[in-house]
Amino acid sequence: MRQRVVVAALAVALVAAGVGGCGAGDASDGKVHLSIATFGEFGYEDLLKEYQAEHPNVVVTQHKVGQAAPHHQELFTKLAAGSGLDDVEAVEEGYLAQVLTKADKFNDLSKIGPADAGPDRWLPWKYDAGKSKDGKLIGYGTDIGPLAMCYRKDLLQQAGLPSDPDGVKALFASWQSYFAAGKTYAEKTGKAWFDTSTQIFNAMHNQHEVGYYDKNNTLVVATNPDIKADWDAVTQAIADKESAKLVSFSNEWQAGFKTSAFATTVCPAWMLGSVEQNSGPDNKGKWAVTDAFPNGGGNWGGSYLTVPLQSKHPKEAAELAAWLTAPQQQIKAFVAKGPFPSQVQALQSPELLNQTNAYFGDAKTGALYAEQAKKVAKAQYKGPQDGQIQDNVFAPALQAVEQGKAAADGWQQAVAGAQKAAK
Repeated sequence: MRQRVVVAALAVALVAAGVGGCGAGDASDGKVHLSIATFGEFGYEDLLKEYQAEHPNVVVTQHKVGQAAPHHQELFTKLAAGSGLDDVEAVEEGYLAQVLTKADKFNDLSKIGPADAGPDRWLPWKYDAGKSKDGKLIGYGTDIGPLAMCYRKDLLQQAGLPSDPDGVKALFASWQSYFAAGKTYAEKTGKAWFDTSTQIFNAMHNQHEVGYYDKNNTLVVATNPDIKADWDAVTQAIADKESAKLVSFSNEWQAGFKTSAFATTVCPAWMLGSVEQNSGPDNKGKWAVTDAFPNGGGNWGGSYLTVPLQSKHPKEAAELAAWLTAPQQQIKAFVAKGPFPSQVQALQSPELLNQTNAYFGDAKTGALYAEQAKKVAKAQYKGPQDGQIQDNVFAPALQAVEQGKAAADGWQQAVAGAQKAAK
């Protein structure tokens, strides 16, 4: 699951008149007041100002928090209460299956949305994932998270490892070669190879066709050999002192970028902004991003915009969501904050393909991630409690191993926790 970070949890009021919950209400100004709830960095701040300039009869308030988990906890609480939701609610892929079990509480966007927001706009697997089992479209796709790897060129050089694009391809060819290089790096430098075991495990897990659940919503954590193999590989890397043992997105994790606490980090497209923000200007040009990703790539993350039935202005809310997820707007969001477009036209746009990133040595990140996106044939199916199992079960279990718990005991903790969460 994607965890897109902002410096602090906050509510961003793009207009002074907005108030929270189920739209901003109908003010005496005669305008339609809408609200949108997001988490992390969707790149919508300037876009929402642009939308209001183009639609002078609409006022939009954005409510924004730092991480996905609290956002979705609030979403489910307000769904159960029957009130309080925003007109447009963002949903992350790891929570999508749980939302789809409550599809009757959301508008069918294929019926109320504008005609130009049809299935041809998106990658087929992205569009299809937003539909309930009875074919109701509850979400317009925003971004996807094609996987690449970020690494510190200078730190690899200091350890005597290849740091040029061709040289790192061999290091990152497979997870076996990646961990072998990490063991060498740790032995030579006494420093960590990667930031946190949870980031590595999540990337490995998302490469599999079957994850925590099968398509019948049966929990398969205890019986899926791929999950156990990932666990064994990552916990062995912990034992080999390859992990910096940082908690993803914590203050210590953010500080670790500046202090060169690790040499590599998994970089789905949405991570580039975090790497730059946390590493600071002193490390500009030291980071590189490569399409050489262990075992070929995959997708980690991506979200949808939904319109709950609670909205007082569902048609206008659907129009806003459709506009935000149109190719041109998603390209602008990518340039602003890094969320990578899921729209077919955007992925073919010269504006996207020619996009470079000065912080990463003017790397052609648009073309790089577009190629990585092509390697994803379909998204891994996410079951009802997928997000909770990743964030609240496997992450703490891996952190416990990093703090000294035996790997076998950590595995039992993860299995038991997943079974409890799935009840």
